[in-house]
Amino acid sequence: QAQLVESGGGLVQAGGSLRLSCAASGRPFLSYTVGWFRQAPGRERDFVALVLRGSGSTYYADSVKGRFTISRDNAKNTVYLQMNSLKPEDTAVYYCAAHGYYSSDPDPSLFRSWGQGTQVTVSS
Repeated sequence: QAQLVESGGGLVQAGGSLRLSCAASGRPFLSYTVGWFRQAPGRERDFVALVLRGSGSTYYADSVKGRFTISRDNAKNTVYLQMNSLKPEDTAVYYCAAHGYYSSDPDPSLFRSWGQGTQVTVSS
């Protein structure tokens, strides 16, 4: 299983931007489907975005389409989540996760490797 470490969270004003990073050790990230999820207090863990293993096709939750971009740097074995036009409702702990299937299913239970999470707080 991949070992994942997130970074890049912080406090930002509404309308601002942040870029989260998810660095992996072990097998090349190219061989994993990698997703970003988020969990706000008292809520379930929600899907945000994912990038498919191999093809690199990307998928997004409706709530972040047009504002967030997931990308993969194979040379650095890192996946990024660029978050623009942030809103207070984007406040959550953000997690990256990975599995080895070629599947765009955003079900969190498919993802076997998880990072420790990074806090994103958007002030109004």
